[in-house]
Order: sequence, then structure tokens, then C-alpha cells
Amino acid sequence: MKSYNIEKPEAEWKAQLGAERYKILRQKGTEFPHTGEYNLHFEKGTYVCGACGEPLFESDSKFKSGCGWPSFDDSIPGKVEYIPDNSFGMKRTEIVCANCGSHLGHVFDDGPTETGQRYCVNSLSVDFKEK
Repeated sequence: MKSYNIEKPEAEWKAQLGAERYKILRQKGTEFPHTGEYNLHFEKGTYVCGACGEPLFESDSKFKSGCGWPSFDDSIPGKVEYIPDNSFGMKRTEIVCANCGSHLGHVFDDGPTETGQRYCVNSLSVDFKEK
């Protein structure tokens, strides 16, 4: 099992995050589409890990995808880890915070920008820091 800069017992994560965020960030859950706080949020700033506060995505990389979750075409270099995910009979790439290992969502190769990437992120997995 990989080690991360920030590691805590799961009971401590659960107490810190609360039930909803814990389900997403630590148990690899997914929020319902079109329900997240940051789905249609386009302010200038930085999206940080909802568990440890590590900067992950700049607002300049966010775009309206219509998929129902916040979407980015790139991450801050070195801040996101990519893990093959073959769950539910699908071949996907899970994205986690490289600092604490918390689940963010998945990245797909169907983005409309020059990167070709669509980082599909749960709103509950991030916080927003305004510029």
C-alpha cells in the first residue's frame, strides 16, 4: 500500500470530514450529478483537497462539461495521482490527492480542450480558495 505525506487512522478522517465527505473522499463514493456546490461555479481561485487542503486545480482549467460534476482539463502538476480503476465493469482512471490519497473522482480522455482531458471531480472532494 502506498504511503502519503498525510496519513491518519480512518476513524480520525471520519471525525474530521463528516459522513458525506468521508464517503466520497475516503470510501471512493460519488455524489449525484448536478447536485454539487462547484458544478456550475466559475469564480477565480484554486480548488484544494477537501481532506488536507492541498492545491489541486486552478480555476482557469475549469470548464462547463454538462456531465453534472465539476470538470477540469488539467491539474496542478504533481498534485494528483492516477490509479487504474476497473470497478463496475468499466476501465477508468481514478484520481486521488497525491498528498493524502483521498478520492477526487476520475479522469477521462474526452475533454473538449487542447489537453483532451476531463477531470470529473466530486464537489464534496474539494474546497475553493478565492483569489
